[in-house]
Amino acid sequence: MRGVCDHLRVDDATITNPSARLRSIAGAALLVEFAESRGLAASAILRGTAIPEDLLRDPHGEITYAQELTLLRNLVEGVDDEPGLGLMAGLMCHPPSLGVLGFAVMSSPTVRHAAEVALRYGDMWFTFAPHRLEEQGDLFRVVRDDTVLPPELRRFALERDVAAISTIQQDIMQMRLPMLAVQVTVGAHPIYEMFATLLGVETIEFDSRRTVLTGKRATLDLPLPSGNIATARFYEQQCVDLIQRRRSRDGVSGRVRELLIRRGGIADQAHVAADLDLSVRTLRRRLADEGTTYRELSSETIGMLAEELLTAGLTVEHVAGRLGYSSTSAFTAAFRAWKGQSPGHFARRHRGRVTDRV
Repeated sequence: MRGVCDHLRVDDATITNPSARLRSIAGAALLVEFAESRGLAASAILRGTAIPEDLLRDPHGEITYAQELTLLRNLVEGVDDEPGLGLMAGLMCHPPSLGVLGFAVMSSPTVRHAAEVALRYGDMWFTFAPHRLEEQGDLFRVVRDDTVLPPELRRFALERDVAAISTIQQDIMQMRLPMLAVQVTVGAHPIYEMFATLLGVETIEFDSRRTVLTGKRATLDLPLPSGNIATARFYEQQCVDLIQRRRSRDGVSGRVRELLIRRGGIADQAHVAADLDLSVRTLRRRLADEGTTYRELSSETIGMLAEELLTAGLTVEHVAGRLGYSSTSAFTAAFRAWKGQSPGHFARRHRGRVTDRV
């Protein structure tokens, strides 16, 4: 998600494409529950969202990012936002509320696998901002991008997301994952001693340019108590199917993805539009209606194919050639952007695993 208008409403003509992306109702339902615990009525929190109250009780319910952002704005305005309220809201988040994604994370064999699954299916997660995992040397970093959020909502969203991630991690591991350093974009406040406790660090660097959680890379290889690779794969496939259904609601993005897979990820927009008997302009408009773009679908498909080919045992050079890259270095740079690690490193860790995502 690259940008969100400052005052989103579901009927705004200014809602950007990423805001139309579908998300589970679970996160919104927990926010409404938190609001009610603070004395606010559900009807006030749902004002302007076009979310019917009974949808909050539907485990299969879906809303758009724009709708959930409007709900968040109503909540922040209704509780007279002050530091720490988002932390309290995040403590209500637990793995079962994530549905199939929660089960995929819980059954992951290692911390790394759980993190990769959670980040890969971000639209099924509670978080309002995207995160990425970077590995370098002996360290790993989880980097958050708050720029997708209006400034007045960033503090509450950051607090809620960090507390939710920490709570879910402790539920799964039955221990706190030790962190070495934490940088956050918000200013210092006494309540944020709770931040430090949640994240297992003594001090936090405030007013940073971006939010970054840093830990020892070796902790990513820690086993999870309920890890089971067969079960994890089963639930991961359900995540794939759900995401595909969401992004293919009107059929066009799904058909584009199928054509890209069939062509090995190599196809320009004009050829794909012709195969669909559409003009390029119409294709762009249809994809925009579904909350995506041709570039996003192409990048997503190429990234998925790269993972599949590396897992199957092809060399980095061979995969780069198969996917149409002019050089191995260009492919390596792109892969690092997708996965936060080199394709060689990914291949060594995943080669030989059975996968059925394509």
